[in-house]
Amino acid sequence: MLVKLYELPEECKEYQQLKKEIDFRRPLAAEKYIVNNWVKENFGDGWESEVDVSFSKNPISTFVAINDGKIIGFSTYDAAYLNFLGPMGVSEDYRKKGLGKVLLYLSLKSMKEMGYAYAIIGGVGPAKFYEKTFGAKIIEGSDPGIYKGILSHVPV
Repeated sequence: MLVKLYELPEECKEYQQLKKEIDFRRPLAAEKYIVNNWVKENFGDGWESEVDVSFSKNPISTFVAINDGKIIGFSTYDAAYLNFLGPMGVSEDYRKKGLGKVLLYLSLKSMKEMGYAYAIIGGVGPAKFYEKTFGAKIIEGSDPGIYKGILSHVPV
């Protein structure tokens, strides 16, 4: 999917509401193993690999949502490829509360600040969410896109 970053709103009302009780920030380098383990446990090895790459960026190209000292969501960009958003995910107990929109907004805003005019969302799961949230459009003929022929772990 493609998002026009030059049409990204200046503010995100959900962020203004949720930041009173949830901490949205980039993780620290010292938290890498915590973030990676949480992503792996909740979303699998593939997503963990991409989040791991985000810690080599400056600044770290992942945002996390933290409630009561625990990670409840994340959003990563510029990991699989430059100008790509993803992966991102929210704990099941916290879905449908605006967290995904805030995490998406923070990543897209950072990409816009880096000078990108568009963001590419690869390996799209919830297309309707991205379309409704910030007007993302499907890129015809791009499925499976960058993930075509990806290696998979086969247990021995």
